[in-house]
Amino acid sequence: MINLRDIDHVVLRVVDLDRVASFYIDVLGARWEKRQEAVGLYQLRAGNSLIDLVPVDGKLGRMGGAAPGPEGRNVDHICFRVLPWDGEAVLAHLKSHGIESEIVSRYGADGVGPSVYLSDPEGNNLELKGPPWAPVPDRA
Repeated sequence: MINLRDIDHVVLRVVDLDRVASFYIDVLGARWEKRQEAVGLYQLRAGNSLIDLVPVDGKLGRMGGAAPGPEGRNVDHICFRVLPWDGEAVLAHLKSHGIESEIVSRYGADGVGPSVYLSDPEGNNLELKGPPWAPVPDRA
């Protein structure tokens, strides 16, 4: 049996490496982990997971075909678990980077809880997921 626990890594094919890396570092708090320039693989640390950025004009990137664009994406969305969760602080931080969003309630791996949706500079859809809502006490 396979027991999946968390996201290990996500690979995004990108057109503008610097712009996308800056977004994940400056806006979402990732940090550089490893750069493998010979093959065109740039890795960012996001908590316990990695975000691999593969420029479409690099060795690995050319293997994936056309660049991501309005006609199609390489990923539907990536969901990052955010702990500790302070929804208003998340929204304020995003707004400071010119990103408007809202908190919505969605089902995730841990149950129903808060989610914030946004997109990175190349249109990859992201979800920032908080912990499940506290159970409502039974008023019997």
